[in-house]
Amino acid sequence: MGKVIPHSVFSEFDINLFKSGKHYRLYDKLGSHPMEVNGEKGTYFAVWAPTAKSVSVVGDFNYWLEGDHKLNVRWDASGIWEGFIPGVMPGTKYKYKIHSHNQDIKTEKADPFARYSEHPPKTASIVWDKSYKWKDKKWMETRKEKNSLDAPYSVYEVHLGSWKKNDKNEFLTYEELSKDLVAYVKEMNFTHVEFMPVMEYPYDPSWGYQLTGYFAPTSRFGEPEGLKKLIDALHQNGIGVILDWVPSHFPEDAHGLGFFDGSSLYEHPDRRRGYHPDWKSLIFNYGRNEVRAFLISNALF
Repeated sequence: MGKVIPHSVFSEFDINLFKSGKHYRLYDKLGSHPMEVNGEKGTYFAVWAPTAKSVSVVGDFNYWLEGDHKLNVRWDASGIWEGFIPGVMPGTKYKYKIHSHNQDIKTEKADPFARYSEHPPKTASIVWDKSYKWKDKKWMETRKEKNSLDAPYSVYEVHLGSWKKNDKNEFLTYEELSKDLVAYVKEMNFTHVEFMPVMEYPYDPSWGYQLTGYFAPTSRFGEPEGLKKLIDALHQNGIGVILDWVPSHFPEDAHGLGFFDGSSLYEHPDRRRGYHPDWKSLIFNYGRNEVRAFLISNALF
C-alpha cells in the first residue's frame, strides 16, 4: 500500500466559502473520494480537525495502525487535513485516528462525510463510489406540481426498521421494501411517504433520531443504492418522498461527531447550550460557520 501523496481538491474559493459558512457542497470535497492521481488509482481523504496535531487514516488496508498513513494539514488555517492514498479502493473500511493538541487526547472517528458505514454495532466508515441510474424522469417532470403547497397531501409516515419484518424477524432490505412498502402505500392511496431518519445511527431504539453518519444511509437495510432503488420505485408509482432530518442534536458515541478532534468541534463548548439532558445528546454549535456549512450541505445532499 502506497504512502500518502500530497493532493487537494480544494480551491482558495472553497476554503473561503467553508470558513464563512457558505459552502453548501462540502460532500464533494470532504470525506473519502476514489480517484486517480498521477496514473495511480486510490482514494483522496479530507477531514476537518483544527485542534489536531496529526491525523492518520487507519483501516483494514493498513491493519488499523496509526501513523502509517498520516494526512497533511493545509497551510490556510482551515483546519482541514488531506491526502491521496494509492491502492485504497471502494469497499475499504477506515476511520480517522486524531491526535489532539488538547492534552494529547487521541480519538478514533468515523468519517462525518462517509457515504456508507459498517452495520451497527460495528462503526467503521466504508469508501464507496457506486453509481445508480435513476428511472424516475416522469416523476421529476411533475414533482414541482405534486409537491406544491396547494396540492392534496396524504402522508404515510414510516419507520423502516419496524414497519415489517421477514419470517426470521429480521429487517427487510431496501430492495424488499421497494416491493412491499411501495405496493402498500399505493394501495392505500397515499400521495407521499415520510421516512423517519434513514441516515446511519448506532442505537435501534432511537428510531434514527441520534445520527452518527449524516451522509450515509443506514446499512441495516443494505447498500446506499438500495435506498435509491426504494425512492426510485416510489417515484415511479407517483409517490413523493419526505425525509426526516435531525440537525438539532447527535449522540456522544465514541466514533461520532462529539469531541471530534479532542475539542468541542461540532457541539457547543458550553454544556448549558451544547448538551441535551433529556436525550443525553450533544447540540450543534450553530454559531460556528463551518458547522452551519456542514448542516446546510447535508440538507442539500
